[in-house]
Amino acid sequence: MTFEDAALPPALPGPVERPVVRLVGEQQPVAALYVETDGAYVGVPGVDPWDEPRDARRYAGPHPVVAHPPCQRWGRFWHGSTRKPHQYKLGDDGGCFVAALIAVKRYGGVLEHPAHSKAFDAYNIMKPEPGRGWQFDPFNGVYVCHVEQGHYGHMSRKATWLIAAGVQFRDLPDLNWTKGEQRLPEWMIERYGYEKARRIGVVAMVGGKNKTAIRNATPEPFRDLLLSIARKAHNVELSGPTAALSPEGPAQTQGSASD
Repeated sequence: MTFEDAALPPALPGPVERPVVRLVGEQQPVAALYVETDGAYVGVPGVDPWDEPRDARRYAGPHPVVAHPPCQRWGRFWHGSTRKPHQYKLGDDGGCFVAALIAVKRYGGVLEHPAHSKAFDAYNIMKPEPGRGWQFDPFNGVYVCHVEQGHYGHMSRKATWLIAAGVQFRDLPDLNWTKGEQRLPEWMIERYGYEKARRIGVVAMVGGKNKTAIRNATPEPFRDLLLSIARKAHNVELSGPTAALSPEGPAQTQGSASD
């Protein structure tokens, strides 16, 4: 069973209204949502990993989160392989992204998705501009940014968008906001030419069945940065339209997936 074909969980609970005692720094427990069973978050002290069998859509707090919801139905090839297009519906991820967004806004923490994710349009999240650092989204009451994981150990540049909630601006880390150099070995350029090699990308040239896992993996230095953000989050209901979000699918608003 995959996240896409799993039945939706019951409606998520309301905001946490009782006082919650929060630890600080490395002592603060964090829930890591939508992570690999044997991935980078497993075995890290103070981290509660939610892999596919646990179904992270059911997370109900109280700890802040680092969320990596599936991105296949939100990216450039959301429709499926170019050889068999229109196999899938845009945003048909079984409610994973919206459940992750609700969890981040409700319990604090950070959500990671590929740059140019169509989920940002579907849920009216401000799309961050490269090179501008953390930018405030007043509609949702969160901070967003554009950063490349290649600066933190990934073999490709892997441009990424982050959503941070429940964190003061002063507590957000100053990341490497620069555009990384294209990572193309000479043999690729000689064999395919620069333009085709750029389109193919370095990760696509990795052989074997682990290609997807390598592409999706979170480098440990980047993982630690995300955990550090979550550990500074407060367990409060933020301003913004959290209550309007539904696990049943994107809101039918301007810029939604139905346009």
